[in-house]
Amino acid sequence: MRLRTLGVAGSTPRPDSPASTYLVQVPADVVAAGLASGAVPPGVEARDWNVVVDLGNGGFGYVQRHVEPHDLDAVLLSHLHPDHCADLSGMYVHLRYHPLRGSMRTGVQPHLPVYGPADVAERAAAMFGSGAGESMDGVYDFRPWADGATVRVGPLDITVRTVFHPVEAYGMRITGPSSLRPGERAVLAYTGDTDYCENVVEVARAADLLLAESAFAEGRDDDVVPGIHLTGARAGRVAAEAGVGRLVLTHLPSWTDPVGALAEARGQYDGPVDLAEPDGVVEV
Repeated sequence: MRLRTLGVAGSTPRPDSPASTYLVQVPADVVAAGLASGAVPPGVEARDWNVVVDLGNGGFGYVQRHVEPHDLDAVLLSHLHPDHCADLSGMYVHLRYHPLRGSMRTGVQPHLPVYGPADVAERAAAMFGSGAGESMDGVYDFRPWADGATVRVGPLDITVRTVFHPVEAYGMRITGPSSLRPGERAVLAYTGDTDYCENVVEVARAADLLLAESAFAEGRDDDVVPGIHLTGARAGRVAAEAGVGRLVLTHLPSWTDPVGALAEARGQYDGPVDLAEPDGVVEV
């Protein structure tokens, strides 16, 4: 698996980064190695697979740097705050109205799977401003998450658990063929937006890589009601308790000091810790 950290800002875009947007890719050669070893289920096509994880403000432009949107295999939404899903509207326009591949030109609906909270279809339509009789169905195939359930997208298995946030929100455990250990499986865990909770530790358990939001800062945000965000320290605590191989911090707003977030995390977790870079890449 390859993780592209396209947008790493939290709450809003930053001057240097879109809001939360990630791309998980499995190249054809990695799929083929997994098929040969049994790490990928029989019947999966030995081709490139591309899955978007969250699609915040400005993220769709960065997606297009790496994959043609009509070639995406799924979109996985942790929750429906705009900094994690706003660019569903722009991608809908692209998939429907593109002059060569758009469904209005070809007559073929893409039915791109979009996984998210229970009201994902209604919220996406409201955000776009759909007119009377207009539906995103067909362009998108909306599929609600179920806590604890696992869905399969090609060579990837995605298990979600509800996490501690003011709205319906999910952490994701994405298992697929490793790019670093050909023929083996690896685990990428993503917290989504959450405060510390048992389920986010479960999502991260023994993961090769934990991508953790760390929007809050110790001291500065101590008086904020619980159940919104991790700090660097709490992200480090999750990583330590879960026994992950590597921690990458993301979802940092423009007003959160990244150096401070790193220091907090390293105070709780003694494994490797890095900051997610805009349009960065991490092999898993």
